[in-house]
Amino acid sequence: MGTWGAGNFDSDTAADHLGDLAGRLVTEVTEAMAGDPVELEPDEYWGVTVPCNLELLLVLDRQGWVGVTLPSPEVIRAWQKTFLAVWEATIDGLEPKPEYKDERRAVLNETFERLAEASAAGSQH
Repeated sequence: MGTWGAGNFDSDTAADHLGDLAGRLVTEVTEAMAGDPVELEPDEYWGVTVPCNLELLLVLDRQGWVGVTLPSPEVIRAWQKTFLAVWEATIDGLEPKPEYKDERRAVLNETFERLAEASAAGSQH
């Protein structure tokens, strides 16, 4: 096993662990996107946790540790299209305040866009 520093993520084993963790986050999102769209509605589990997984992937990627692999920008943007289509079709049924709806839409779009940009930047190295 290779070790290149004293940090918690400075070894092959740590990189493998981090890769497994990031892989689980990606797998969950992939499965949620391929599953029943009802599960992506804003008041359902995946409707809440998919953006959380995306944010966690972004946080892990920003650390610069070896082991984090993001999906391609094209995959992330396809997820964005699927997720936001469900969100737009169902959010009004929850009767949100217009300000919340606008702010949440912006946050969701920004989350997908930041991850797609990070993926594009990473694929250029």
